[in-house]
Amino acid sequence: MGAGHAHKLYLHGGSPVHALPAHCKLAAVFCFVLVVVSTPREAMWAFGLYAVLLAAVAGAAWGLHAEGRGRVPYGHLLKRMLIEVPFVAFAVLMPFVARGPYVEVLDVQLSSSGLWSAWNILAKGTLGVAASVLLASTTELRELLLGMQRLGLPPLLVQIASFMIRYGDVIGDEMRRMRIARLSRGFRARGVRQWGVLAKSAGALFIRSYERGERVHLAMVSRGYTGTMPVIDEVTATRAQWTGAALLPLAALLVCLMGWAL
Repeated sequence: MGAGHAHKLYLHGGSPVHALPAHCKLAAVFCFVLVVVSTPREAMWAFGLYAVLLAAVAGAAWGLHAEGRGRVPYGHLLKRMLIEVPFVAFAVLMPFVARGPYVEVLDVQLSSSGLWSAWNILAKGTLGVAASVLLASTTELRELLLGMQRLGLPPLLVQIASFMIRYGDVIGDEMRRMRIARLSRGFRARGVRQWGVLAKSAGALFIRSYERGERVHLAMVSRGYTGTMPVIDEVTATRAQWTGAALLPLAALLVCLMGWAL
């Protein structure tokens, strides 16, 4: 798969959570999200317990070993969850646009079905994003890609994800250099008149990215690339590791069953 590189999402640690093979953690997070989505939206207490389970995993990853005791990065994880802001905005609008029986909240007429739908999206979406951020924070990107490969995902999809991750930062750096170049020439985006310059910058960025992609592909072919990435080290998970990874989805499944029963 080639040499990996640390990403901003990854937080180094020496806990058992970090030591679990990536494919075990991927399967555990997938099953956890599946259980969360299957939980009835009326069981509000169940979603609180799911949040407690994720907080316990974060505590086990950074707060229960000598290197990270007392320094659980909940703030770091919460900042990374801002990616769900567009979904939050969509959920907030649902009580105002949905139809059905209306209830009065602070002298405002809101749709009852819209309120339940908004809660359903917010609760399940937030827990899914939190689980994904926690996975990315305890697993290196290279290990995640290898884990997807070990779980039998199509190799083409794994390679596309690999290239997107590896060269997304490269394109971001190119954008920053172009921005610095514009600022050094006195450019300031103050209105519509400057949109032409920004459009030309976007076109130049596309051309540079395309040309760099061509150079990277030629370099890979010259080094023997045949359409698949070589796996340097093969990691096999033990029964104990699979059991440890299964604790989160199994506990969530128990909560889900209680939610349906009650």
